[in-house]
Amino acid sequence: MLIEQGDLKMSVAKRCEQIKPFIVMDVMEKIHEMEARGIDVIHMEIGEPDFNVPECVNRVCIEALKQNETCYTNSLGDLRLRRAISEYHKRIYGTTVEPAQILVTNGTSPAMLLLFSALLDPGDEVIVSDPHYACYANFIRYVQGEPVFVKVHEQDGFVYKPEAIREKITPKTKAIFINSPSNPTGTVIPETRMKEIVEVAKEHGLYIVSDEIYHGLTYEGKDHSILEFTDQAFVLNGFSKLFAMTGLRLGYLIAPPKFIRALQVLQQNFFICANSITQLAGAAALTDADKEIQTMRDTYNERREFMIRRLKEMGLSMMVEPTGAFYVFVDFKHISTDSYTLAFDILEKARIGVTPGIDFGANGEGYLRFSYANSLDNLKIGMNRLEEYLKRYA
Repeated sequence: MLIEQGDLKMSVAKRCEQIKPFIVMDVMEKIHEMEARGIDVIHMEIGEPDFNVPECVNRVCIEALKQNETCYTNSLGDLRLRRAISEYHKRIYGTTVEPAQILVTNGTSPAMLLLFSALLDPGDEVIVSDPHYACYANFIRYVQGEPVFVKVHEQDGFVYKPEAIREKITPKTKAIFINSPSNPTGTVIPETRMKEIVEVAKEHGLYIVSDEIYHGLTYEGKDHSILEFTDQAFVLNGFSKLFAMTGLRLGYLIAPPKFIRALQVLQQNFFICANSITQLAGAAALTDADKEIQTMRDTYNERREFMIRRLKEMGLSMMVEPTGAFYVFVDFKHISTDSYTLAFDILEKARIGVTPGIDFGANGEGYLRFSYANSLDNLKIGMNRLEEYLKRYA
């Protein structure tokens, strides 16, 4: 891509040309345009909690400012937070994670960038499910790695089959990427299947990268960290989803010890450290927000059950009901196989925002993702509008 300016031709780096747009942002920006014109739209497109942060987070942020806790921290992260993460993993999963294995970042996305920068050489491959969170492949491509997609299917709960992973492994494969509970599908990888995936990784000398950002938002059974089954794994997590701290930008990476120094050097160069105040707020959230987290979880579950029931009443089926995160991924192929066009048609005619499945990979085409991170009253209005749309236009 060349940009002409007088006699000067400026070339945008090729790695930028490989980065695909994040389609849900196209949907949200269109909604903002409509709202600016006074049109009421029900948001079911974006995956952002609609709760305020826990009170302990507010309190600690205010106190940290008063105490001038505004200086650089250790590049790995404030030791108080890393200890809190270590203790949290012991309490929730029964795993031992040393504070020295933890890198704290300004959100989980920077953690992912640092992880793949330290893990992948040009041409190295990472197994990724299809569908998947839209940005995974972009992070891998940005560091000149190659995402290798394995289709996961609705009848299997959008969960990898070990034999399908094996078929895609080559001498260049470096890691298997998992995400449970999943964005966009809301489904959870069963414990037995996680163990099987670990066995595949061990057979081929691969690492597992586990995005656990939706842990704590599981409504049936319990969460299992990949670290319960192997220490040859990287864990991505953060505070945006479970603790409703999206704008505070706080995440972390747990890595095998031999990678920590390389990750730390990258952090020193690219970001220096995470925000000092939000690190202290994160430590408080891990130890003092249990009651508020339970309230959020119960509320999400009520919304989940409502949305699934209403979608089924409209004749929309789910082979495996989602039991985690705050998404329902619904097959609309009987109406259209162009999910992008369908999502915008629904937005224009029904005034509800949904995310086209194509945003999450080729195997997501024909699906729409609905987020229930909105009030039950708004979801009721949105479902009624969708039902009317289906009656009139489908």
